[in-house]
Amino acid sequence: MEFTLLIVVVPLLMFLTLGLAGMKMSHRVAGVIGTLGMSVAAVLSYLIAFRYFFAEGKVAGVFQQIIPLSTEWLRFSDQLHIDLGILLDPISVMMLVVITTVSLMVHIYSLAYMHGEKGFQRYYALLSLFSFSMLGLVVATNIFQMYIFWELVGVSSYSLIGFYYTKPSAVAASKKAFIVTRFADLGFLTGILLLSYYTGTFDFGLLTADHASLAVSSTAGASFLGLSVATWAMALIFVGGAGKSAMFPLHIWLPDAMEGPTPVSALIHAATMVVAGVYLVARLFPVYFFAAPDVLTMIGYIGAFTALFAAVIAITQTDIKRVLAFSTISQIAYMLVALGVSGFGGHDGLGYMASMFHLFTHAFFKALLFLGAGSVIHAVHSNEMNAMGNLRKYMPITNWTFLIACLAIAGIPPFSGFWSKDEILVAAYHHDKILYLTLWVVAGLTAFYMFRLYFNLFWGKARTYEGHHTPHESPLTMTIPLMFLALLSIGTGILPFSDWISSDSKPFATHLDGWVAIPSVLVAAVGIFVAFKMYWKGSDLPDKVVASIGGFYRAALHKFYLDEVWMFICKSVIFKYISMPIAWFDRHIIDGTMDGIGWATNKLSTAVKLVQSGQIQFYAWVFIAGVLVITVLSLAF
Repeated sequence: MEFTLLIVVVPLLMFLTLGLAGMKMSHRVAGVIGTLGMSVAAVLSYLIAFRYFFAEGKVAGVFQQIIPLSTEWLRFSDQLHIDLGILLDPISVMMLVVITTVSLMVHIYSLAYMHGEKGFQRYYALLSLFSFSMLGLVVATNIFQMYIFWELVGVSSYSLIGFYYTKPSAVAASKKAFIVTRFADLGFLTGILLLSYYTGTFDFGLLTADHASLAVSSTAGASFLGLSVATWAMALIFVGGAGKSAMFPLHIWLPDAMEGPTPVSALIHAATMVVAGVYLVARLFPVYFFAAPDVLTMIGYIGAFTALFAAVIAITQTDIKRVLAFSTISQIAYMLVALGVSGFGGHDGLGYMASMFHLFTHAFFKALLFLGAGSVIHAVHSNEMNAMGNLRKYMPITNWTFLIACLAIAGIPPFSGFWSKDEILVAAYHHDKILYLTLWVVAGLTAFYMFRLYFNLFWGKARTYEGHHTPHESPLTMTIPLMFLALLSIGTGILPFSDWISSDSKPFATHLDGWVAIPSVLVAAVGIFVAFKMYWKGSDLPDKVVASIGGFYRAALHKFYLDEVWMFICKSVIFKYISMPIAWFDRHIIDGTMDGIGWATNKLSTAVKLVQSGQIQFYAWVFIAGVLVITVLSLAF
């Protein structure tokens, strides 16, 4: 499987080609080149997935880790070294399929959506850079290689969020995303260094082999503030994952990231980048489970709170992309809860399988939701719900595909979201009833806010669309990706996912648990019914509800003022009491010392240079003075 390298290299070549020569190409040529490159990567990913899952990946009933390529990059000691290579196992192969599929759909969709935009070639170059970075992240053979691509993903995200760099809100959003994730990545790097120092390796194969016995034994006995080194290391590593996956309280960057082009939201902030944190925990799951189980429990509770918190906020938002942004936060949290309640091996590891299953299905229906929202924005020229309504008459394909995505995320059978979300609920039900009840409530809220969005867009009050603002269905290059993703949102739920992905790489059988499935469908149906009554034809009922819970509604609408809290912490605490003293010390002590050394050197050189003035009289005077001084000293002593 050595040609797996091409899956990573082709997007890199596209980035270099479009980045260096894109401005010499027409928009059409640049878009086609970028799309063809991603098409090649996608086809190769499907081929790799087929060969791995159905031919070469399984030995004696167990899926193996295959390393088709590995080369040493840096060596620190006999044991500790950083390699660059490619690791193929069930979750990395799955991620190759997810990333290339969604990225290809975004490339095709953007041919029409971004047509005529200034910087079109730059846009496709940055899409290729992001795809390269994310693909490199998921096939990394060791945690430091993952960190390198992790940072490249951050740079790509920063560049794409700020694509409209003349727009102040987009610039602010890109800086916010970059800074928040830098705080998180500092924790990630610290955790990596702790883990590698005590285990003597960065390698995933060694860290996760034999139930992470290496990590457990190497950190035994070492502790700090009552917690083991393994606990500290894995908690700090999760901080990095929480930043990328926008978990509370590091979630504040994701809603603002909607300032980027809508296809970027579909690619980065719905299907690929934000699941990097989930993927990180899954990749190191044996270490978490055996060496730091308390951290895994913490991950489950943070995920449950974040899922509920984001779902409540999503109910109040009026910008359609922000509704989807908070929905993404809530769904990613679902996946982390599944990992938090998972055991290891067989049915005990149901949560692990369910998390990866939901990551897989969510990628397609959430990308469909964002691209559907982009189709609506393209037609209406607004992000606000109050500028939309009755669009089903103008945009039938967008209407039906968006409805399919809403049914999938609401967990209505037989759509894909039902099957993956049901497995998460089953895992939570058998592990922790509090987490289960939280996720069950979130399932109802999800159905409500998604159908609030759907009815407001495609039903609701009829709007008057005049002149060039009259809505119309999007062109084929936009609707074909919608229809393809809609098919995936319907069909991927029936895949026998547990046959391919599990916590111990051994297939196991799953079945539908009616005691969990029926209540989850019922609560989703209630959510849809309430949204139907409130928004189908438009009524004053939403206003009455808002009036009855005015204070809570306003708090949720303003995202519970977390942005203001963070701004206060940054400006009034960090900047005032940490950054400003450090800046003063830097300017007056560090710079002052260097300036003083320079001033003294300058004065000394001015004095010394007189010795070499070139005047014979001066030299003669110095000579005579020296002779007199020597004579006087000789006579005196």
